[in-house]
Amino acid sequence: MNDSKLKRKYGDRADWNRVVQREFIQDFFDEMDFKGYVTLLKVIEITEPLDVQYGDKTVRIVDEGYTWLQHFPEGASHSLTTMFNSEGEIVQWYIDICYRMGIENSRPWIDDLFLDIIILPSGDVFHKDADELELALSSGSIDEDLYKIATSEAISIKKRIEADEFDLLYLSKVHKEFLERKLSS
Repeated sequence: MNDSKLKRKYGDRADWNRVVQREFIQDFFDEMDFKGYVTLLKVIEITEPLDVQYGDKTVRIVDEGYTWLQHFPEGASHSLTTMFNSEGEIVQWYIDICYRMGIENSRPWIDDLFLDIIILPSGDVFHKDADELELALSSGSIDEDLYKIATSEAISIKKRIEADEFDLLYLSKVHKEFLERKLSS
């Protein structure tokens, strides 16, 4: 297995050229319901908006005034990014299945394992990039162990979502408000 072929994603998204001006803050939370890093990226100025297509639905996920809040739950094989529009309304939750998480130069990161689960406020759930996971396995970019981690984590999260037990979704607004207060002080 060569995990150096996995895409490393950082919470501050410093390499994201679409965002010209930003505000950023992060903190470590040690609460009963959540332990781990949470990052908040406020988009001030962009080169262009970003829309994504899920079936027949078009969802704007980046525009000026949008906020991305990312949870890095300690000991988990997933990360949750909640995208808020300029009115503070959630436009989507985006769950990255990952191999591991860490901190580099005070920046939280994940090593992405291809599979993603998107939840819209309407309750619609979309699963993405299973084909990328299969290709990574067949090409030797990942081994059978990483494949099993990704698929079992995705199945577990799917079951928790269906049972309304993926509690991290309900912490998004609370943690956003906390970090926004901290950012403005």
